[in-house]
Amino acid sequence: MHYVSFRCWFGNGASMHPRSGDDVLHGERSRPGVCGLLFSRLEGKAVDPGFSPSRLKSREYAIIGPMLATLGFNALAIDQRSGGNAWGRTNETVKCLGKSTDYGEALLDLEAALQWAKSPGQTGSILVWGSSYSAALVFLLAAEHRRDIKAILSFSPGEYLRGASTVRKAAAQVSIPIFVTSAKDPKEIAVAKSILDVSPSGEKTQFVPQIAGVHGSSTLREDQNPDGAEENWAAVKQFLAKFSS
Repeated sequence: MHYVSFRCWFGNGASMHPRSGDDVLHGERSRPGVCGLLFSRLEGKAVDPGFSPSRLKSREYAIIGPMLATLGFNALAIDQRSGGNAWGRTNETVKCLGKSTDYGEALLDLEAALQWAKSPGQTGSILVWGSSYSAALVFLLAAEHRRDIKAILSFSPGEYLRGASTVRKAAAQVSIPIFVTSAKDPKEIAVAKSILDVSPSGEKTQFVPQIAGVHGSSTLREDQNPDGAEENWAAVKQFLAKFSS
């Protein structure tokens, strides 16, 4: 397993392939680079770009990423351009851009991460993983890239974007396997169900925590969800197992 820290880049369309200890440069022409963390097994079975929620950013995955690597996945967790500082660290993408934007503009960062996952040297199925507002954005990304993305994991999705049904309209175009979960909160659970229900996918999983659950991917962290993290991880591992052979 090796860890690579991302740094800012305002690029010309080129990208570099990460190696242990390298800075990783990734961006698209005329767009600011995206910053984040790569958690990787050299023989990883799949690539999983992880998209972080507002104010929680890539460092939310400092514990989650290594677990995904032990399961045989490469996990790319990014700082998105909408959000702030948390977990004792700076949102490097916002720092590079000079400001935080609205949630919808962060779709550009998800697009950049997907391009990395499709780059030479990356093998296996591409799964996208979103938390909080990015749990909504992954449905838009998957609707736009139906041939590239093989599954969605969405932690606390909701209609966080402009338009009352933007996420549901995107979900209605997504037929790949979908995993959703939420905090142990009736409103969050109901909103997630309303999004999942409109998808035509034949493989839909909504995990409702029986013990405990918190908002977003933090539900998998024992320091944020001490009573329920193990239960939530069991559900995630069961979903991921179909992609790890």
